[in-house]
Amino acid sequence: MRIFVVLAASLFFAQTAFAEPVGSPIPVGIAVGQTTNVALFGEEQVNGAKVAEKMINEKGGVNGTPIKLVFQDTGGDEAGAINAFQNLISRDKVVAIIGPTLSQQAFAANPIANQAKVPVVGPSNTAKGVAQIGEYVSRISAPMTLVAPNALKRALAINPNVKNVAVVYAQDDAFNVSETGIFQEAIKDQGLNIAMVQKTSVKDTDFTTQVTAILGANVDMVVMSCLAADGGNMVKQLRQFGYEGLIVGGNGFNSPNMYPVCGKECTGVIVAQAYSPKADNAENNAFVPVFKEMFKKDPAQFSAQAYTSVKVVVDALSEVEKNSGKKVAEMDTAELRTALNAAIISSTYETPLGEIVLDADGEITQKTFYVSQIKIADDGKTGAMELLPE
Repeated sequence: MRIFVVLAASLFFAQTAFAEPVGSPIPVGIAVGQTTNVALFGEEQVNGAKVAEKMINEKGGVNGTPIKLVFQDTGGDEAGAINAFQNLISRDKVVAIIGPTLSQQAFAANPIANQAKVPVVGPSNTAKGVAQIGEYVSRISAPMTLVAPNALKRALAINPNVKNVAVVYAQDDAFNVSETGIFQEAIKDQGLNIAMVQKTSVKDTDFTTQVTAILGANVDMVVMSCLAADGGNMVKQLRQFGYEGLIVGGNGFNSPNMYPVCGKECTGVIVAQAYSPKADNAENNAFVPVFKEMFKKDPAQFSAQAYTSVKVVVDALSEVEKNSGKKVAEMDTAELRTALNAAIISSTYETPLGEIVLDADGEITQKTFYVSQIKIADDGKTGAMELLPE
């Protein structure tokens, strides 16, 4: 069995080594979760990427050469992400991969792209260590160490009398495990008491045990690190069972697709964000109207980050052409992947997220973050993230 695995891996990477031109249109891989419970995020990422493809090609693509996004569904687990990455690398010959949706998938699939020397741009991977997986891995999603504490500070501005906090996290997801560690450190830094920690699963739908324990502890605030489906269901059950205190949600709550899950019970939940559709910068002012025209709603954070990821790759492709004097469509795919990765990192980009910088490790520096409260509309299915004042 071991010999078979080694041979299969050797064959896979040998297949990626054949020299051949990139061609036109330039293929860029999008590997996100379009099925399972992760689809609540992946759907928004697909939408954002499609807007980027439309806008970029309408402006001439990469100096006259159009791009073509190649979509692969990763599902919600590591095996799906690995399969999607392998298809994009060896079959579709993409010049770069944008994805996967979850940090847990990134830890499994990104090493494959790194070994094949294919640039990966993470659109939504915020766990510690993602950008450090390898030299071909970068991300445009700010780590939660920078984002999460902002939500706690705004929550305390709303209710300065908070003292006892319940922490909830999905123990079977790497991102949520990482995020709750950051939240718990931030809670202690604010001088608050963690009265209890409740563990859940991203597959859970019944939270009676956890909700009963939280109500019994009489806490002032609940801080949750969950994905949209499980998090939405737990918020709904907390409110229906009578919890009236503050609720702070992590990055998994940054999806309007959560609104139909939790309905009106989601109103008031506090969420820190790396993006706001109300951000006033030239890139966002161009992105939002096109997105609203295509999808009849404001873009969510996951959409804006997917758009930004595509833009980063295209800006870097233009930089490769400028520096090499060659048309990227005529370059050898392996040669271009290497040059493209060098162009992606250590660069500054103007995006709907504002100005971002990717350092030599592929880690993002972002200047502006936001904190909002969810407000559900009267229909109980739609809503908005309303910005809280500074």
